[in-house]
Amino acid sequence: MEPRGSDRPTTPWPELIEQARHYPSPHNSQPIVVQPTSATTATVWYDLDRGLPAESFGIPFAHVCGGVFLAGLAIVARAQGFVVREALDLAPMDFGGDARLHRLAEVVLEPREATDADRADRDAFLARQTSRRPYDATTVDEEVLAGARAIAASHGHLLRSTTDAATVDDVVRINQETLFDDLQDDDVHAEIMTWLRFSAKQAAETGDGLSAETMLMPGPVLRFAMGHRRLWTAPVVGDAVRRVYLGTMKGVRQLAWLEGPFAGPADHVEAGRAFLEVWLELSRHGVALHPFGTVITNPRSHAAFVRAVDVDEQDGRMAWMLFRLGRSAPPPVARRRPAAAMTIGAGEGR
Repeated sequence: MEPRGSDRPTTPWPELIEQARHYPSPHNSQPIVVQPTSATTATVWYDLDRGLPAESFGIPFAHVCGGVFLAGLAIVARAQGFVVREALDLAPMDFGGDARLHRLAEVVLEPREATDADRADRDAFLARQTSRRPYDATTVDEEVLAGARAIAASHGHLLRSTTDAATVDDVVRINQETLFDDLQDDDVHAEIMTWLRFSAKQAAETGDGLSAETMLMPGPVLRFAMGHRRLWTAPVVGDAVRRVYLGTMKGVRQLAWLEGPFAGPADHVEAGRAFLEVWLELSRHGVALHPFGTVITNPRSHAAFVRAVDVDEQDGRMAWMLFRLGRSAPPPVARRRPAAAMTIGAGEGR
């Protein structure tokens, strides 16, 4: 039973943040911080120390992540009987400055009646997962894709997909080579190492990052492979790493990507909203999803992907999200930081 009227808690923020913390973020870095300023108002911040500035497009994707979080917050708030009003702060992020929290938005909760559909949306949000497991080689029904395309279009974006075997194989190969290429960049390698969790104990302690479990690799193998990146080009070791990595790519029959405005912070925030809503629409129909984010952020890979699928990136538009989709066994659950870790008190955010 949802609280109503006098049955409402003094402040809804603890429960809202508890649910909203399940938003997806690059490398599972969970950079969003919420600062309640009253029972119905809060400031949403981005923790720059949890960003990924080393990657090309890493900074724009900070605002994408902000849009993802705000979309998720709106979903859980509706289920609790509130609509979220936002005043966005679209100032550029300065990862080199002294201030380590960047303000994304001021939000206000306004009462409304929660519906069964609102609660179903909330449940879908909480159930959403990234699946890196092998997929079952089936394709997604056109009717399901049509619903996801309509959602993307409502945000001004185009959702495209392909089941062409040659194209799928080509892009999967690009994705594989991207990881090897990124690891040769010292800054990107250091950034990736920051977020890898090589054991269940380490993942549980930090509550964040990319765990060996969710990446479907034995922890010692992942630690050795990532810590000895120069060996990836060696004939024996490199081949072994590729086989382990590609083992999770079995059954990929279909890829999809989002194209649309991506020229500035306002575009990036809206892109994040579009992505989360598309993801939830697919999840409602049992469709698994795994973003190939590094293909987008690696310049060489991005150019190869654009050529492979014939994207027209002009006038501020970009193919800014790529993912495989299909059906898989349930993936391991990614760790999340507790709500208290992403909540700060009034007056602390500057």
